[in-house]
Amino acid sequence: MITKLTHEYPDEEVYSILAKPVRKWFKETFGGFTPPQKYAVMEIHKGKNILISSPTGSGKTLSAFLASINELVLLAQKNALEDRTYVLYVSPLKALNNDIKRNLDAPLRGIEKIANLKQKIRVAVRTGDTTQSQRSSMLRKPPHILITTPESLAILLNSPRAVKMLENIKYVIVDEIHSLCENKRGTHLMLSLERLQNRVKKEFIRIGLSATIHPLEEVAQFLVGTHRDCAIVDVNFLKKIELSVVSPVDDFIYSSVEETQINLYKLLDDLISKHKTTLIFTNTRSGTERVVHHLKKMFGNKYVGVIGTHHSSLGKDIRLNVEEQLKKGELKVVVSSTSLELGIDIGNIDLVILLGSPKSITRALQRVGRSGHRLHETSKGVFVVTDRDDLIECVVLAKAARDGKLDRVHIPKNCLDVLAQHIVGMSLEKDWDVGEMFGVITKAYPYKDLNYDDYLNLLKYLNGEYGELQNRKVYGKIYFDGLRISKRGRMIRPIYYMNIGTIPDETAIKVFTKKGQFVGTLDETFMQRMKRGDIFVLGGTPYRYLYVRGMKLTVESAIGKRPTVPSWYSESLPLSFDLAMEINKFRKRMDEVLSKESKNKIIEALQKEFMINKTTANAIFSYFMQQKKYLRIPTHTHIIIEEFIDVDGRKNLIFHTLFGRKVNDALSRIFAYLISEEENINIGITISDNGFVLTLPRRKKVDYSTLYRRLCEADIISILKDSLEGTEILRRRFRHVAARSFLILRRYIDGRRSVGKQQMSAYFLYNIIKKIDPNFPIIKETYREILEDAMDLENTIKVVKWIKNRKTFIVLRNDRELPSPFAHNLIAGASDTMRIQDKKKLLQYLHEYVLRKIGEKT
Repeated sequence: MITKLTHEYPDEEVYSILAKPVRKWFKETFGGFTPPQKYAVMEIHKGKNILISSPTGSGKTLSAFLASINELVLLAQKNALEDRTYVLYVSPLKALNNDIKRNLDAPLRGIEKIANLKQKIRVAVRTGDTTQSQRSSMLRKPPHILITTPESLAILLNSPRAVKMLENIKYVIVDEIHSLCENKRGTHLMLSLERLQNRVKKEFIRIGLSATIHPLEEVAQFLVGTHRDCAIVDVNFLKKIELSVVSPVDDFIYSSVEETQINLYKLLDDLISKHKTTLIFTNTRSGTERVVHHLKKMFGNKYVGVIGTHHSSLGKDIRLNVEEQLKKGELKVVVSSTSLELGIDIGNIDLVILLGSPKSITRALQRVGRSGHRLHETSKGVFVVTDRDDLIECVVLAKAARDGKLDRVHIPKNCLDVLAQHIVGMSLEKDWDVGEMFGVITKAYPYKDLNYDDYLNLLKYLNGEYGELQNRKVYGKIYFDGLRISKRGRMIRPIYYMNIGTIPDETAIKVFTKKGQFVGTLDETFMQRMKRGDIFVLGGTPYRYLYVRGMKLTVESAIGKRPTVPSWYSESLPLSFDLAMEINKFRKRMDEVLSKESKNKIIEALQKEFMINKTTANAIFSYFMQQKKYLRIPTHTHIIIEEFIDVDGRKNLIFHTLFGRKVNDALSRIFAYLISEEENINIGITISDNGFVLTLPRRKKVDYSTLYRRLCEADIISILKDSLEGTEILRRRFRHVAARSFLILRRYIDGRRSVGKQQMSAYFLYNIIKKIDPNFPIIKETYREILEDAMDLENTIKVVKWIKNRKTFIVLRNDRELPSPFAHNLIAGASDTMRIQDKKKLLQYLHEYVLRKIGEKT
């Protein structure tokens, strides 16, 4: 049963369970307990599983450790500490692990001085960076507290000597669980914990530490697995937040690019100057570099030595240096993409600036929560916006955050590639009955609904039952006779060690023309969005995708053609479905009040409800009124399709589907598939968070009644699978899944396999196993990952059902020559070949056209 704790223990009661030296040290150091400690420490002491969700600086880490430290001190006083590990701490970040060790060393040394303990409490970190001598030392003298990562834990489980020190583990602490549960690293860890539990005689106590996340009940279930109880400590409501939305210009349409940029950096400088330490989030690596460059350029020596850059493309030493400087208070400002969202200790930040929308309520709160380091301090965040869509998004987001609303987390389920790794690992432990292994696997929450046939098919693949694969040097990894599972050969253990983990190898794609001229490189995540015939921009020139071989893409010039895949696509964060729905509800309300209330009354109401100034409220009013007068305001209950003919004579269908990019990716494929099948034409697709554009090759009339009928009759999943055939996302994701499943080995005794060789192997193996069985486990998992994780199948099906059940209506508008205001950014944003200044002119031209049509002055 999952329950929320409501009883806060008084300090005296918590102190009563602590050993005298622990009590003395704590009183001298802190004086009293923080709210999460008052809720959690006693419950952990009683042996309960706990999920703690609380803000940065609230003492949640010590909440997790205090009961176990107390127990270790009591044992050390009696000289009863055994040479084994009592506490296992798992975090996704190596840097956080080093922080935790330092933060544990201080109290332990302090307690040891007070108590004069007979034994020393040992703490050690085990990661991929741990040296062989350090590992050997751990085996001789196991740490009482072991700090590690999900990948290192999986290796420990299959190390016959190392796993023995974990066999009587009592406490398992999973930190940053909010960042683990939404990806395959978390899935991998939960299986590891079930495997560990299967070896431990008594149930260990599970403690999860999380930032803001929703729903906590499901995250708690993720932590403890099936048929176990967990209590939730949620004290996020205690943290005060202060959010505001500002813009560097008053007029989004007519302010020049130069004016916007100069005012933006003046605004940033002003905000930075008024605060001791500022953290700026930009959403993209390129944006991070750009902000740092312009601040240094515009303000001379002011930022020399006091500004830092932090993103995932920078070297580890550079990132660590920036983190250390932040902790010491040596930096005035740090600019980051997303890499500082996680809980690395970065000291006292008193302002967080978010350049543009973070695309998620939860992400916004996690970012802003990096400021106001102590629980009683206010977390302060400023959203800086530069266009009208961003303005609406951030204003709605800020109110949702103040109201305590959060996005729902997506936890991947039944990942067959991760399962394949663990089955191989489990076979190395001992011989298993097929039902016994299935029972252990399905105790993990991500596999609670695992289909037994999928499990058996995976066992058959791992058993090497396909001669066609052996011809490609893919051999069995286990023995399976239908009843028993056992290890296979002495080479499987090193294969397992060298290829374990869920993070795929990725590299840049080299781009060449048909004549062999080198054009440049593309990020592989960007490549995944493309299919043959797509047009993209590289180095300011548009190119058409022709074909790809391994990691080499061949293209031809497409000068004058509109790109179908914008350059920002791979780095841009997708809008969450829940935030999209909040914006849809706001649109619907605005549509209603614009028909009833006066301008002044609406502006006053906007100012009061959303805590914005009159200029901002007026900008929102004008944007919505222009859309309403020109066409109609699209919402989740009324999807508008606009038609317009572009300069090349092509018909463009603009679908106003504000459901986020993941849903729109799926919806655009569905509608494009249905139209292309009916009309026998190729269709270009451009997607964004607010909608998508289908580009037809000629002025072809679309039969919308037939389109609606076919949508209602369609098998959505089959259509999406068909639409993925021949796409780069299918090829690349198949390679990732194949590598995780040991179908392709990333590393072997003779060295590391290049990503190019892995991709070529994946190409051949995909064609082989598709002939064996189109529903082969590795193919099935590839489609699941794309549809459920990369896209958003669940909410796509929900939207299609709304349309089928007429809860959502599709409204066709083909009576305007040019798109409506809500479509302007979608049209201009797709034009990578245009300079920023020219995009600005295009937006001004479209805006003036709309004003003329609705009878307003330009």
